[in-house]
Amino acid sequence: MNFVFAPEPQISVPVVGTDAHFPVRRVYCVGRNYAAHAREMGFDPDREPPFFFCKPNNSIVVVTPGTVGQIAYPPGTNDFQHEIELVVAIGKGGSDISVENANEHVFGYAVGLDMTRRDLQLKLRDKGRPWELGKAFDQSAPIAPIYAASAVGHLSKGEISLTVDGTDRQRSDIEKLIWSVPEVINHLSQYFTLEPGDLIYTGTPEGVGKVERGQTMVGAISGLGELHVRVI
Repeated sequence: MNFVFAPEPQISVPVVGTDAHFPVRRVYCVGRNYAAHAREMGFDPDREPPFFFCKPNNSIVVVTPGTVGQIAYPPGTNDFQHEIELVVAIGKGGSDISVENANEHVFGYAVGLDMTRRDLQLKLRDKGRPWELGKAFDQSAPIAPIYAASAVGHLSKGEISLTVDGTDRQRSDIEKLIWSVPEVINHLSQYFTLEPGDLIYTGTPEGVGKVERGQTMVGAISGLGELHVRVI
């Protein structure tokens, strides 16, 4: 097959403890999935149906253990913010997946960041417009290697945290997700056919805030290691 230009290489995330890589297909994100974060963003955290947005594959920045990843401070913003998140890697496709069967579709879990141009996001939100300029930009989804569920089990609780230059910013527990991982998969699969290679960023707890050039973020989730990222 001839292409008019060379296609981009397949983006993939290493799988911990193996030489295998998880090929990324689509990146889904859940909005306002912790009650305290919903409140800090000015919303009532009542349990309404979850909502979703997407990021492009080139938002993925893979950061291997023992290294510090680098992401560029993006143009067009004066309010670049961190959001630490549990990431779910889908290994088995399906649609209309039941809550009871959802874990069968999970390959594994990882630590991720949903970086946000908050000023742009809020302007777009207030005008009722899509969030792409605020959310779906290059290098906006750093991720650590994936831990297979066969090795770590299916996560329903565990500390999630983020520091900036050693100072606590975000600290909570994934058991505080408004919509659990199986419930998120159930809802999302009613609107999209999930496929192997899909990643789901499941939402962030309270404490989101600005980062500046030269600062280093360290995100962590119990049992999934750490993610080190510097803004340049």
